[in-house]
Amino acid sequence: MRRLLYVMLAVLVYMVSIPLSASAQGSANINWLDTSKIDQGVIGIYYSVPANTRIKLMVTKEGQTYTYNLINSQETEWFPLQLGNGTYNISMLENISGNKYKTIQSAAVQLEVEDSKIIYLNSIQNVVWKEAELAVKKAEELTRNLKTDEEKVIAIYDYIINNISYDHELADQITAGYIPDIDDTLTSGKAICYGYSSLFAAMLRSVGIPAKLVMGHSQYVTEYHSWNEVFINDEWVTIDTTVDAGKSSRDAVYYKDSNKYEAARVY
Repeated sequence: MRRLLYVMLAVLVYMVSIPLSASAQGSANINWLDTSKIDQGVIGIYYSVPANTRIKLMVTKEGQTYTYNLINSQETEWFPLQLGNGTYNISMLENISGNKYKTIQSAAVQLEVEDSKIIYLNSIQNVVWKEAELAVKKAEELTRNLKTDEEKVIAIYDYIINNISYDHELADQITAGYIPDIDDTLTSGKAICYGYSSLFAAMLRSVGIPAKLVMGHSQYVTEYHSWNEVFINDEWVTIDTTVDAGKSSRDAVYYKDSNKYEAARVY
């Protein structure tokens, strides 16, 4: 990991710390907000981002906030509601100058799901597995004749740690707002920790295994980090493909001690 990667990821996940000046109240029109999949724990944002304009999405529940950059090249993006059942406030913000933003749209939505694991099967902005044709195909190939979820997890895990190398050049050049391209990670065979965890989550979700992409701190690395939590054998286990890919031989137990990880953001 490089210090620049730490800075980039810290900016990405702690964007909520930027002062936001809500100088305009959102419209009552909610055509920008797609709630057709809210029973799966996600919302869609339909908005064509103007060129040279910074637009952010803010998702808030009971004082906790996730902030995302909307991408110019896409019209609809999906985002998780990962803070539990209840009322979420959804706001779209436009940059007006410096760190000042105005609210251009806002709405409240109600989440009521019986099983929160469903949230971690979705294709979302930083785990866009439904558009990752090569990764989906590879996951299906690797798990085709396997019976249990654990066998499938291990097959995908082994493939990633044996075929993806840490990309030091990318770590040196990374910029704020970076989101991994899942198929590019697979074909290039290189990634930073964000790319490892996004690829692993994408491949697992594509075969029906709930997987979280987690960002925070780990005793295994010194900088800000990204890893996965995967639901197998009726529990969430911590798996770190970045750390294990850097070893000459992996541990006999492929999952990590969760007490050595501290999550700041979960997707």
